[in-house]
Amino acid sequence: MSQADEERREAARLPEGDVVAILLEQHARIRDLFTEVKSAEGTHKQQAFDELRALLAVHETAEEMIVRPVAEDTLGKDEAEARNREEAEANKVLARLEKMDLTSSDFDAQLAAFEQAVIAHAEHEEREEFPGVHAGRSEEQLRNMGTRLRAAEKVAPTHPHPSAAGSPTAQWTVGPFASLVDRTRDAINEATRS
Repeated sequence: MSQADEERREAARLPEGDVVAILLEQHARIRDLFTEVKSAEGTHKQQAFDELRALLAVHETAEEMIVRPVAEDTLGKDEAEARNREEAEANKVLARLEKMDLTSSDFDAQLAAFEQAVIAHAEHEEREEFPGVHAGRSEEQLRNMGTRLRAAEKVAPTHPHPSAAGSPTAQWTVGPFASLVDRTRDAINEATRS
């Protein structure tokens, strides 16, 4: 069984709408998309990368806004800041990848290194942060966090913004404006591809 399948199985064990279940499903999809980008060519590779980029940008923003403050309360500031630093670094790398030629061997090499960092980050969250988020919280509280996470995702940027990454405060202040620009750009790009 693949790690993505294991994440989906673990998510299915949790109550519907539980914040950790949502994040585990997203981690599984991120793994799938890395595989898809690495194996695809041409337009399909670009589409897979665009989906991966958007999912990572939205996922990390929502985590920083909703999950990280709770993790800080439960696990301490050092743990929360370590995850925020990892996400800030990932955001910078994603911004560089977004500007690269997807057909180049340099892109493939940098994507492989990025994948390792993202997977290590996700595994740390699953092993350390998610149990801390679950600790002492009711099913209702976890579903409420899931609802808030989904709402944050709807207003999160779809492209990397290194100046806001790693800071929940910056995500709350800059994120909605960056999202408006990103989603407008995405809509125009999609319309011109059709």
